[in-house]
Amino acid sequence: MTDPTPAASAPKVAPADRAEAGPFDEAEANPVRPYIDLGGVKILPREGLNLRLEVEEQTKRIVAVGLDYAGSTLQVQAFAAPRTAGLWEETRDQIRAQVRQQGGRVEEREGPLGPELLAEVPVVAGPEGTAGKRLARFVGVDGPRWFLRGVIGGAATADVDAAAKVEDLFRSIVVVRGGTPMPPRDLIPLRMPATPGSA
Repeated sequence: MTDPTPAASAPKVAPADRAEAGPFDEAEANPVRPYIDLGGVKILPREGLNLRLEVEEQTKRIVAVGLDYAGSTLQVQAFAAPRTAGLWEETRDQIRAQVRQQGGRVEEREGPLGPELLAEVPVVAGPEGTAGKRLARFVGVDGPRWFLRGVIGGAATADVDAAAKVEDLFRSIVVVRGGTPMPPRDLIPLRMPATPGSA
């Protein structure tokens, strides 16, 4: 028999220095830094960083932020979370099951941000439908009343220097949970950044 409320007892999983080194809660962020404000998350601009918003076809809502940096990709999503329990433990189980269902391989390892998943996901590419494999790192951090998930692809899955740059980028993100009551696991709303002069 399974426990119907596993999330109630799940511990929060985050680096010990999260409040000082990120990812940050809005209350912990440096107010003078020139963040790109996307609503639920703020991104610190840096040389060589390209940002794109991923939009859900049917609803036209922004569901993720895609960042291209250091020959790698980082997709981030922020979710509402309980005040006392974490979501990363449970989310890792779901990702593991999903990857295996797609015929991929996945292993858990301890990374610089805590436990992470390294997955080998089958992909179909090219007009002949040639199958290949794509490496992806799934990282997650439980914060105060939020959970930030990242999916890392490209050079940062294997190259140490690229990985350090992308991890630093992930840790510079600020999550803006807001005061609105939200069910746990709901996506914290994202929006287009304000264009200069429209403030």
